[in-house]
Amino acid sequence: MDRRAFFQQALRKTGRQVVKQVDARVSQRASRWIRPPHALDELEFLLACTRCNACVEACPEQLIFPLPSRLGAQVVATPALDLLHKACALCEDWPCVAACEPGALRLPEVEEEAARPLPRLARLEIDPASCLPYSGPECGACSGSCPVPGALGWMGPRPQIDAGRCIGCAQCRSACILDPPAMRLVTRPAPAGTEAE
Repeated sequence: MDRRAFFQQALRKTGRQVVKQVDARVSQRASRWIRPPHALDELEFLLACTRCNACVEACPEQLIFPLPSRLGAQVVATPALDLLHKACALCEDWPCVAACEPGALRLPEVEEEAARPLPRLARLEIDPASCLPYSGPECGACSGSCPVPGALGWMGPRPQIDAGRCIGCAQCRSACILDPPAMRLVTRPAPAGTEAE
């Protein structure tokens, strides 16, 4: 290996390590908010998003909002989901994705006959201390609210969330009659390849 090839190889390796470190830092910070459906990995998302607000305006549920400036210049005005107060309707035609011209929100490619996977937005957990069936009274307000087969099940009268199937749309949380709801929202970055089956 000549000197030039050695330095080119070293530069490529160093560049990959730097990108990995930046990606890890950006993804860790992004665990504080939830991106809209079918968002790219956080670093790619930040590079692609033009902060145009098209997805905000396209959401029929008015669920998407721009992040405030207090979170820093890197993410200010980029879109996030307000799943604490509303649920994602998982619109069939994904108007937020269709409105995103830069491609920061992008539907995964699938075979013609294959069903498109649902995006993983967040994760929900049931708080046994506040969920009514865990303390005795019957409830069932969240029964039938989950659009993902097997994500919300029942152990007798008590609801159970399957963390492996839950996509974090918060429809069960919206159906809960308690204030605050008995379902806790757990944010998390959604790396590529984590689409729900």
